[in-house]
Amino acid sequence: MALTCFIRYQIDSFQRDAFERDAQAWGRIIPRCGGNLVGCFLPHEGTNDVAWGLIGFDSRAAYERYRAALKTDAQGLQNFRAAQEARFILREERTWLADVPATRERAREIEP
Repeated sequence: MALTCFIRYQIDSFQRDAFERDAQAWGRIIPRCGGNLVGCFLPHEGTNDVAWGLIGFDSRAAYERYRAALKTDAQGLQNFRAAQEARFILREERTWLADVPATRERAREIEP
């Protein structure tokens, strides 16, 4: 991957379960539409209304192809509508990051 889209979500903390179900659905939709899903992350301790999603792409052009695929994906469109209706996502911020390949997916060398 050359680029990672880092998405910061402000969520309704009372609808955490709805966001988790939404993220699970995106776990099927994103790869099908051409994104490399690094993962979705829910709050665990501390701030209870911030979640993250990371999606990798080989290029900006790959991202544009992904966006076009999302616009025709029935499950993707359904997921967008459900999130809008339920209003569990209050705000989204997207930041584009350049990958440093030598630091990606490094396994730990010793057991903690």
